Amino acid sequence: MTGAGSRSGRGALLPVVAPVLGVVVLVAVWGRSLPILVAVLAAVVLAGAVLAAVHHAEVIAHKVGEPFGSLTLAVAVTIIEVGLIVTLMSSGGDKSAGLARDTVFAAVMITCNGILGLSLLTAARRHGVALFNAEGSGAALATVATLTTLTLVLPTFTTSVPGPEFSTVQLTFAAIASAVIYGVFVVTQTVRHRDFFLPVDIDGEDDADEHAQPPTGRAALSSLGLLLISLVVVVGLAKVESPFIEDAVAAAGLPQAVVGVVIALLVLLPESLAAYRAARRNRTQVSVNLALGSAMASIGLTIPAIAIASIWLEGRLLLGLGPTQLVLFALTMVVGALTVVPGRATRLQGSVHLAILAAFLVLAASP
Repeated sequence: MTGAGSRSGRGALLPVVAPVLGVVVLVAVWGRSLPILVAVLAAVVLAGAVLAAVHHAEVIAHKVGEPFGSLTLAVAVTIIEVGLIVTLMSSGGDKSAGLARDTVFAAVMITCNGILGLSLLTAARRHGVALFNAEGSGAALATVATLTTLTLVLPTFTTSVPGPEFSTVQLTFAAIASAVIYGVFVVTQTVRHRDFFLPVDIDGEDDADEHAQPPTGRAALSSLGLLLISLVVVVGLAKVESPFIEDAVAAAGLPQAVVGVVIALLVLLPESLAAYRAARRNRTQVSVNLALGSAMASIGLTIPAIAIASIWLEGRLLLGLGPTQLVLFALTMVVGALTVVPGRATRLQGSVHLAILAAFLVLAASP
């Protein structure tokens, strides 16, 4: 297991030092106006916290097995991401009305095209063909499509309230439906049909991760605590960096939606790196679990939380996607279905997904 005992020297210290240093830096800079040099230092510490989070997620995954490992990382990141979105919305005024939509949709595009595409391309380049379980991956993609449609597509076409937003009744339904669907999927993934989400056995290949000695219960609990601390640091420092992000976006004359894209990119760094490392080890199913699981968690946890927060948050809550976003979402789901149904993918499928992500990023900056 990478990080389970094979590292030495500085490599072994980083997962412990980075979260602690991150907490110190976060406490020191929180709520303050920072000079550019300090902001750069905070960004370096954030990168260290990302690496630490991935290490501890891998330790936990080795202890509890799949799909619990990828689920732990996806849910932990998303819970803290929700706190970041609510915090930014509570202090952003009218300009943050579309922040939840922009961040959640960016998360869907990044996970379903960026993380998935990078994982497939990496596994296919190193091992010829990327193999994964079609039943589990197909069920996950169908869940992502349903959640996204119920929460981000329908508000564009409803008529009870002017504009791309839900009425109170509609928002309540969308929140409850999201939570229920996500809960049913988690039960399916971890209890009823867990085997659909396990890595595919490949003849002739010996998985060192499977045969390595799992960490002790104490080590796993320590990693869980340090994982949570690392994720708090990642999201907290992302919040600290957000004024610089907003200023840079404004100075470049880019749309406000780009802020949500950058926040999603920062928050999803741990999953991205963990998925890439899993793909390098030919455990593509773990990468798929991380990609689609993160997309589901972003919607299934964020929308209910935003619905509750809207009780005291002032201003509008814009959730409906625009025409360009709808086209990209439809393309992502069609291509995604064609990718996961065979249960195997080549470098072509990975490249196509990355091309869709590139289109999303370009059109977000230049709609």
